Amino acid sequence: MNLFLAITGCREDGFHELVSVAAQIDVGDKLTAQLTEGRDFQLRCDDPGVPVDDSNLVLRAANMFRERSDWTGSVAFDLQKVTPMGAGLGGGSSDAVGALKALNTLAGKRLPLATLRDISAELGSDCPLFFEERPVVMRGRGERLVPLEDHAATRIVGREALVVKPPFGVNTAWAYGRLAANAPEDYLSEDRAERRLADWVGNTDGSPEDLGYNSFAGPIGAKFVALPTMARLIATQFDRKLHLSGSGSACYVWIRDSKERESIGRLVRECWGPKTWIRSAKITGNVA
Repeated sequence: MNLFLAITGCREDGFHELVSVAAQIDVGDKLTAQLTEGRDFQLRCDDPGVPVDDSNLVLRAANMFRERSDWTGSVAFDLQKVTPMGAGLGGGSSDAVGALKALNTLAGKRLPLATLRDISAELGSDCPLFFEERPVVMRGRGERLVPLEDHAATRIVGREALVVKPPFGVNTAWAYGRLAANAPEDYLSEDRAERRLADWVGNTDGSPEDLGYNSFAGPIGAKFVALPTMARLIATQFDRKLHLSGSGSACYVWIRDSKERESIGRLVRECWGPKTWIRSAKITGNVA
């Protein structure tokens, strides 16, 4: 999840520069890989809405691994989908990294970790995140990572959030296009983004709630009014903030106890309907 996401501008190559704090959660897809006869990669998925051809990041990762390693083995991947598509939770990116790790194990560790990271960065800007085992600060287009300082990471790791996604998704390319169309108003300058982050890191009393800035919140909320409407309801009834993850449409609320989790979950489902995706998740990570 993105706990802080400032888009600072658009580069000449079309990618956007960002400053973000991101962390992994204990909710995710399950990917298994099994050696088979032949020289092909195969993918099965329990979600019929997920493509299982070469457009899927799992197979794209597998093909790139083969190109870099010259390994000729055959693997069948089985993907059990948990995180929804179009959510801004990095489900597809994490699957791609899982495929790279599995293939490297099955192939006898043919590639060093640095090469796997390079492949992942070519697959997607947020893919390198899924090699990390603790919260990180992302810069560049998302591929430049440094660990979040221990004293700040301890405020995040182990915290519970209720993650919710309405029945609709948000196309990431469209979301970035919306930001670019409103430039420079919807960007946060790099200096301001770094100052906001530094202020939170340096404030030993700063909570995860205080970190929750997202450049997409305004533009996405203007198009998908269900999101700011829900944010107002949660703020009014529970005095809690609803934060957008990535470009959405998934959002999260930091939870204090099980009663609050159940009550907020009930409100969200009543408003957004039975197809709403709701999960309780904890921030994972190793902190010294």
